[in-house]
Amino acid sequence: MRKFTREVKIGGIAIGGANPVAVQSMLNVPIKDIDGNVAQAKRLEAEGCQIIRVTVPSVEDAVVIERLKEAVKMPVVADIHFDYKAALACVDAGVDKIRINPGNIGDDANVRAVANACRAKNIPIRIGVNGGSLEKDILAKYGKVTPEALVESALYHVSLLEKHDFDDIVISIKSSNVPIVIDAYKLLSEKCNYPLHVGVTEAGTYRMGLIKSAMGIGSLLMQGIGDTIRVSLTDEPEKEIRAGFDILRAAGLKVAGPEVVSCPTCGRTNINVAQIATEVEERLRGCKKQIKVAVMGCVVNGPGEAKGADIGIAGGKDCAMLFVKGEQIRMLRGDIVGQLVEEINRLV
Repeated sequence: MRKFTREVKIGGIAIGGANPVAVQSMLNVPIKDIDGNVAQAKRLEAEGCQIIRVTVPSVEDAVVIERLKEAVKMPVVADIHFDYKAALACVDAGVDKIRINPGNIGDDANVRAVANACRAKNIPIRIGVNGGSLEKDILAKYGKVTPEALVESALYHVSLLEKHDFDDIVISIKSSNVPIVIDAYKLLSEKCNYPLHVGVTEAGTYRMGLIKSAMGIGSLLMQGIGDTIRVSLTDEPEKEIRAGFDILRAAGLKVAGPEVVSCPTCGRTNINVAQIATEVEERLRGCKKQIKVAVMGCVVNGPGEAKGADIGIAGGKDCAMLFVKGEQIRMLRGDIVGQLVEEINRLV
């Protein structure tokens, strides 16, 4: 059962409450390359990205917010570290959310200035605690990064905003250690009802990053925790979006677009299942039908094993049996992938 959190609006998207889990990413083009950032944001939006974040190190760099807002429809989040004036500049530039830790931007007057500016324009603030940058006193108290330390740090930053009657807040508490991430989010979800942005930070390159993110994010989603997610990969951000939606599907959440399943193959296989399944995924990119498509290696038990699929194929000798809801329809020969995609397009 989904953990109920308060609703927060980020531009045209609402998170928390009964809203679907949103998938987001972060631009990784050098901030001075405005055109490069805009181009990457457009590619991410085409992939289905729902929220985009960009670093804004200085007041002058807030110009990227204006350009992104002109170029894409998805909400734009400014990632701010230390310089509260950069946050104020982003508010003026029309940003949809600010990511900042109030304890890192100077005295209380700075916190009040950011809170007031965001409140005036209904801009939420995400507090982002990271295991690699815990406050020295909290780290000394616990001796190392622990779930309790992460939660204490997050709630400390929350209190700095609540002090100024600001509660339009989203929280993330990330670590590269998956068990710590899971325990920290579980603990935090018991202590507050702010929406949570879930992810595993510094997860690694595509292979390991995907594994760690799937374990951490997936585990929390299965427990009803998480209102937005980011799969952090040392790779192209477009891959983060694809992986994010795949994790939502694997966790049993409804996601627009087809799910392609395939068998691991065995000695009975007479078709190149891996190649066909990959090509089917590519050909169906952009398809919004919420269906399950199966690519199975043999006719012997392929349709039976994939009887939960809406449509699929089971390989024979230079051919493939087309089946729908487990029922065999006809044999496909020649351009098997093309014919399967045509049949998928005919599905209501």
